[in-house]
Amino acid sequence: MTKKIGLFWLRDDFRITKNDGLIEATINHDHVVVFYLYKEETYKDQEAQKWWLSKSLSNFKKKLDSLKINLEIVRSNSFKIFFDELVKKQDFTIYWNKVYEPEYLKFDKYLSNILENRNISFKRLKGNSLNEIDEIKKNDGSPFKVFTPFWRNAEKYYIEKIPSKEKKIKTCKKKINYFKNCIKPEKILPKKKWFKNFEKIWSPNEESGLEQLQNFIKDKIINYSEGRNFPNITGTSKLSPFIKFGQIHVETIWNECINKKPKNIGTTKFLAEIGWREFNHSLINHFPHMLKNNYSKKFDKFPWEKNSKFLSAWKKGLTGYPIVDAGMRELYTTGWMHNRVRMIVGSFLVKHLLINWKEGEKYFKNCLLDYSPASNVAGWQWVAGCGADAAPYFRIFNPILQGEKFDKEGEYVKKWVPELRNLSKKFIHKPWEFNEPGFELGRDYPLPIVKHEEARAKALKAFKKI
Repeated sequence: MTKKIGLFWLRDDFRITKNDGLIEATINHDHVVVFYLYKEETYKDQEAQKWWLSKSLSNFKKKLDSLKINLEIVRSNSFKIFFDELVKKQDFTIYWNKVYEPEYLKFDKYLSNILENRNISFKRLKGNSLNEIDEIKKNDGSPFKVFTPFWRNAEKYYIEKIPSKEKKIKTCKKKINYFKNCIKPEKILPKKKWFKNFEKIWSPNEESGLEQLQNFIKDKIINYSEGRNFPNITGTSKLSPFIKFGQIHVETIWNECINKKPKNIGTTKFLAEIGWREFNHSLINHFPHMLKNNYSKKFDKFPWEKNSKFLSAWKKGLTGYPIVDAGMRELYTTGWMHNRVRMIVGSFLVKHLLINWKEGEKYFKNCLLDYSPASNVAGWQWVAGCGADAAPYFRIFNPILQGEKFDKEGEYVKKWVPELRNLSKKFIHKPWEFNEPGFELGRDYPLPIVKHEEARAKALKAFKKI
């Protein structure tokens, strides 16, 4: 044990299991302080995640208290200024896990340099990923641009690794304070109280994430291949916010799934979703321009339309297309949206309304609890047709047929669009064909803001221009 204090820089790793940086700190030091740098600028357009972050900090603080480790939250407008000050002290060793985003990895290099120059010892460890970003490449050393060969290689690479010995966290000697002017987790909560409903649905802590994983593997994974398409049932794992904030490590998910015998198509499909996450992180690091712009440059000439009325109707779930509106209302109410429906609402915004995918990406960023730049940007560009391995431009989801196919009885629509709950399944996805007394389109539920056939023809014409 060294006499120095062990500092652990907490980022997206709110867990005790497989938290390499934190575990190393407790093995090497009697006194450990965990600190979280809260940068308001980062979260100004991520209102829903402020709630998850605040709750995660409270819950993790309690857990660390029992291990005699203090968690301190420091408000900082600049990581650079914070660390330039911190390194003036010499009484610590610092540990952190990687976050696989270009800005973070770039900052890691900067921080490593100043720590080396000051002779301060540090350890940067693997983050929440199966493989490191630069480990999976084609034979010629270039990055993969298509998912299937990427995942075939990544999976094989991961399986063939010699697993490192699992280390356990140690309880420290006593809790100590290190930073001045710390803030409480409550300070991070959004000003608007729209998140009140989240509290009935989610518990942002490691135990809930692990419990959810076990329940999913026990009851749902076997039917996942089919079940994940139907938003009216709980057919997906709903683990995405826990993965984003690192309440659960993807290696834990992998191990638990593989240990379930026999392996079936559901398990394979589910692990491929982890594969997509790895692929998306690989993409944003090898092609960082896609975080702000089209991955495919030819889309820079696409004739997007600006229409604040349409955009607002889409955000509020008032487009007149029930499956689209149900998805948008589920998002606002729960901070989450079913994956099949994410594709439907995304396609509707980009192809029916010809509104730039960046508008949708921005709105999802603000409302999703599981928002991560890699998955959100890659998902939106996939739908828009301008991403790597994207959906072809002529694939335009028909929101009526999508509803009829994946919400046959209209249960999902009726849950989120209660004004349609008295319509039979014949009319639930096309309420404009329903004309019974007591229900009036335009009064009880909006008229469709665009006609599907016309919008489709217009979109194909726009795509031909590029």
